[in-house]
Amino acid sequence: MSLRVPVTDKDHVQGSPDASIELVEYGDYQCPYCGKAYYEVKKIQEEMGGNLKFVFRNFPLISIHKHALNAAVAAEAAGDMGKYWEMHDIIFENQQALDDADLVKYAGEIGLDEEEFKSMFSDKKYEAKIEKELEGGLRSGVNGTPSFFINGKKYEGEYSAKVMIEHLQSL
Repeated sequence: MSLRVPVTDKDHVQGSPDASIELVEYGDYQCPYCGKAYYEVKKIQEEMGGNLKFVFRNFPLISIHKHALNAAVAAEAAGDMGKYWEMHDIIFENQQALDDADLVKYAGEIGLDEEEFKSMFSDKKYEAKIEKELEGGLRSGVNGTPSFFINGKKYEGEYSAKVMIEHLQSL
């Protein structure tokens, strides 16, 4: 399978836009496997440096993770306030506490105005963006989280940093 929705300026991207390797993850903030993958991706980013562009797209499994959608909304709202990656990180680092009060608290911890964040967090436009990412994932063959695409092709291997780095370095 291949990535059906190309990366654009609407995506959240870490790393050089000109990097030779593009790693796209479809993930769920409450998924324990995504929580493990979060730390592996950090190791991959450190090892690959400027050769890697990392993109995170929302794929909340709302039928099994009751806080996944609101966590994704919180990250998107924080993104509009200039702190997407900070919220992304604090959510994954605190996966066991993702109710709305926790998400507002995290917004304050990363330096956002909590009242402004609450107002943005309640805006339904983020759910539409997340739904679009979910649909793009489904069209690309995503059927669970985390799902990775490397340079547009679905990666089916193990997502440990060691194995992925070996694969990326062989490209």
